[in-house]
Amino acid sequence: MAATGEALTPQGYIQHHLTNLQVCATENGLAINAPECVGNFWTWHIDSLFFSVGLGVLFLWLFRSVGKKATTGVPGKLQCFVEMVIEFVDSSVKETFHGRNPVIAPLALTIFVWVFMMNFMDMVPVDWIPGAAALVGIPYMKVVPTTDLNITFSMAIGVFVMIIYYSIKVKGVSGFVKELTMQPFNHWTMIPVNFLLESVTLIAKPISLALRLFGNLYAGELIFILIALMYGGNMALSALGVTLQLGWLIFHILVITLQAFIFMMLTIVYLSMAHEDH
Repeated sequence: MAATGEALTPQGYIQHHLTNLQVCATENGLAINAPECVGNFWTWHIDSLFFSVGLGVLFLWLFRSVGKKATTGVPGKLQCFVEMVIEFVDSSVKETFHGRNPVIAPLALTIFVWVFMMNFMDMVPVDWIPGAAALVGIPYMKVVPTTDLNITFSMAIGVFVMIIYYSIKVKGVSGFVKELTMQPFNHWTMIPVNFLLESVTLIAKPISLALRLFGNLYAGELIFILIALMYGGNMALSALGVTLQLGWLIFHILVITLQAFIFMMLTIVYLSMAHEDH
């Protein structure tokens, strides 16, 4: 389904589905997907914000609702599912995190479920939500928040801030500075080399977190779009297209689950390293 005239060509169709709904401030007021929005620091991706915040609220409401209604008797299917997820995350934290911090397990649960829910939006057929948005006059609607670098980097930066905070809290400022300057070569003459190596290692953590999640989900979304192009409007290719879509969807379920798990596990590992006081 082409939401705009631009989307009638294959190139325009792909570009349309990969473009966020952008709002930015210009000299004439707020503008939507205007040229002035490109490179503007205060450009807001409304669709990414809407779906990420909405799914976060849905996660909090759902788990809180299940927790309030939990029973010691025979649990319902939803309660069983939630308990399985919590036990899975809790066991992952116990096996990986070697410090003592009551924040880590809830943080890991939030990351795993929230990232999975954002990734799961990739399971919605690529034309449904953008097509519905076009009917009410919304020109662009990108529904998978984790295909937006702004979302993945914001989560990764949040983890990075926690790494710095707990490194200083556990080791002290002097301990943290010593870790950056006296490892791996424990000699004062190697301080510049140590600082360079450790700084690169430290900065690489949030970058790898953000780019790994973004790259996998962006590639997956692009493949869905390309498959949709194969049979869009061509009945002769519809059966093949539907088969390819279903096959990629089944495989992609593993991808979105694995990426949520990796983001959670790396966060636990990085925070565990921050708690290690040598």
